[in-house]
Parts: sequence; C-alpha cells; structure tokens
Amino acid sequence: MSPNSTRTCLTVILAAGEGKRMASSVPKVVHPVAGLPMVCHVIDTAVQSGGTHHAIVVGNQAELVANIVKNHTDSATIHEQKERNGTAHAVLAARNAVTNSYDDVVVLYGDVPLIHADTITAARTALQDGADIVVLGFETGDPSGYGRLLVSSGELIAIREHKDATDQEREVTFCNSGIMAFRRECILDVLDGIRNENAQGEFYLTDAVEVGRSKGLSVIAITVPEEDTLGVNDRVQLAEVESIWQRRQRNRLLRAGVTMTAPHTIQFHHDTVIEADVTLEANIVFAAGVTVRSGATIRAFSHLEGATVGEGAIVGPYARLRPGTEMGRGSKAGNFVETKNAKIGAGAKINHLSYIGDAEVGKKANIGAGTITCNYDGFNKHRTNIGDGVFIGSNTSLVAPVNIGKNANTAAGSVISQNVLENDLAIERSQQVNLTGKAQMLRERYAAAKATKS
Repeated sequence: MSPNSTRTCLTVILAAGEGKRMASSVPKVVHPVAGLPMVCHVIDTAVQSGGTHHAIVVGNQAELVANIVKNHTDSATIHEQKERNGTAHAVLAARNAVTNSYDDVVVLYGDVPLIHADTITAARTALQDGADIVVLGFETGDPSGYGRLLVSSGELIAIREHKDATDQEREVTFCNSGIMAFRRECILDVLDGIRNENAQGEFYLTDAVEVGRSKGLSVIAITVPEEDTLGVNDRVQLAEVESIWQRRQRNRLLRAGVTMTAPHTIQFHHDTVIEADVTLEANIVFAAGVTVRSGATIRAFSHLEGATVGEGAIVGPYARLRPGTEMGRGSKAGNFVETKNAKIGAGAKINHLSYIGDAEVGKKANIGAGTITCNYDGFNKHRTNIGDGVFIGSNTSLVAPVNIGKNANTAAGSVISQNVLENDLAIERSQQVNLTGKAQMLRERYAAAKATKS
C-alpha cells in the first residue's frame, strides 16, 4: 500500500561531508554517477517517491553544492551546517524546513545515490500505518562494521554499533542503513532530546531510536534491499555504484524492448532515451542528451553525445555523433564518420571516413568516403547545405559557407568553394602531369641521400 496521495513529505538530504577518502578537490556528493551528481540522483528519487520539498544540508564547499542543487531543481531549500557535530546535528540545521506542515520527514544522504523510490515509499507507508519512527535496514552476509538493528516483538529496540555489540549481537545480520523516516509531529522533540555524551562528542541520528522509545513512540525497522543503501566513501565505491546503476539501466531497457548484444559493454548517461526495438551492439558510450528512436541500430564502438537518432537509422561501427546531430529516419552514419551540429535527412548516407559539421544533408543524399565540411576559418563557424538527392564524390572538401543544390554531383577529389546549382556536376581538379622516368630518378636521389646520412 502506498501512502495516501494527500500526505505531504519533506526529504532532508545530508550533503555536508568533506569526503576526504575521495582524495578530491570537490565535495563527495557532487561526484557523478551516470553523469549526474550523486546528490541530484537522491533528489530525483525523492521526487519520484512523492517528496514535495527537499531540504539540502550543505557544509563543505557549501556554495558549490548549493549552486548544483539550485540548477537541478527549484523545489529545494539550502541549509548550512557550519560545524560538523554529527548526523542529528545536521538534520537540525534544516530546522526551519522541518517545522513546516509536512506529514512525513525522510532523512536521506547525498552520497547514497542508488536509493529506490519504492524504498522511500515503504518507509512513508509505515508512518501512515501508525509508526512514529521508521529505520531502514538491510540483511547482509557480512555485517562487519555495520550497526545492528535489534528488534523484539516487531519493535526496534536499539541500534548497536559493531564496536559496542556483544558477541551474540554481532551474529545479527540485520543492519542499519542510516536512512530514517519520522512523523513530523515528533521529529523535533526526538532530535532535541539527543545528547552528545559519547567519545566523539557528536549528536548521532541513531540515538533517535532510544530517545523515541523513552517517549513512548512506536519505533520500527523495515527491510530494504542492501543495494539501495550503498554509500560512497571513496572512488572504489563510486565505481561500484556506477556499475550497479549501469546494470539496473541495462536491465530496465532490455525489459522495455531494447536489444543489446553485449549489455555489460554499453555505458549509459542518466538522461539517455532508448525506444523499443532499438538494437545496440557492443562497446557503445552514450554521453549526455542522446535519444534513439524505435528501430534504429547503433553498431559497435560508437560514441554519441547530444544527438537524436531517427527511426530505423544506422550508426557505426566506430562512429562519433557530437552535439547537435539529428539523424533522420532511415539515415546512416557509418564507420569512422563524425558529425557535429548536423541535420542528416531521411535516407541520407554517410557511409565511412567523413566529417560533417555545421551542415544540413538533404534526403537520400549520398556522401562519399573522405568527405569533409571545412566549417571553421580559425575564427568563425560556417554552414554547408547539401540538397536532397545530392551525390558527393569521395575525398571532396566542401569549403563553407557553401550550398550544393538538389540532385547535384561533385566529382571525387574536388575542393568545392562555390555554390553548385541544382542538377549540376562540379569538378575542381588541377591538371595531372606524368613525368617520364622521374620516379626512378627520385628513388636514386633519395637512396644516395640516405647513404650519406648513414
């Protein structure tokens, strides 16, 4: 059962940590997974779970993190934790947001980007069903180092840190994820009751269990997938989380009707859109802003960024589509073709070894091997327009700005710097001269020069 749709939810996302083990000049939570900062993944999931507002607690390089959050969403407020005095202290940095009239308050972490919306929803459902505090826990085969969740008669009795646990308690495999949900009416009373009487002198959110029980509140733990709760502390864990995210995305697309010949070799960006009946061969990288329409094929070792591939189009192998590329229905960009800011018309073919930049290629045009659009003069970019049905001969250089009219041809090896009218054939070549015996003379000269150097 999902929470009643009328229930409101505040997510408090803790994103103040320094992340020293990342060995990085930027805060841990802004390191990307699938091209999106981890904290933004958490915000997106909170939205999917019905979160109506997000309080982001920042600390280390607060302005940088705040700017990234603000550019990502307009439904978040920023709260700075000026001193790092523990997780409960961090949540209280967002006191102003917590005091607003939300039904549920869920505490998440900016370095736990794999959390599922269903996982957050399960915690909120438990609040709706009568719990005051919900702790998310997971079962694991190796609980070493994790806090243990001690449950009795359906109630969470305590969270016992590994170092403080008895031998019997260390046998418990139900572990604390750190993620908690509170009924709004009780959260401030509980958090204000937490003390820092510990070796670190910090206010720990885990102590909310003991404080809540002392106040007669219902405190429970629910089981969620361990994978959902994985946090990132160093780059090894960041790579592991990236791998899991990619696997999830591949499986989602496979179930949605996408064919992949070697799924584990394909890398997706968080915003990649792949429609049903697309075929993806091995070793493909999707960077930001790519959409591939139904029936298209992306062949092996291709790299796509900021591109739209139309229905039934074919890309690759070894193709590079750069930002601004639009491939029409049934078009083709073959091996070692690079495109940039180019609109490729329906049925047009750029089969191999060509660069098409700042250009428009008409319907059913054919671009021969070795063709380049010379679009940059060292200061400015210029456009090339190639009409419908045009045939561009191999090794043609199109010096922009230039227009090639409908159904025109260019001869192989031409440098085209002037417009070509519709149905015309453009030939630009210097006269060929054959010098009798010259090759033999040159060989003898070069051999003598080499011998002298030796």
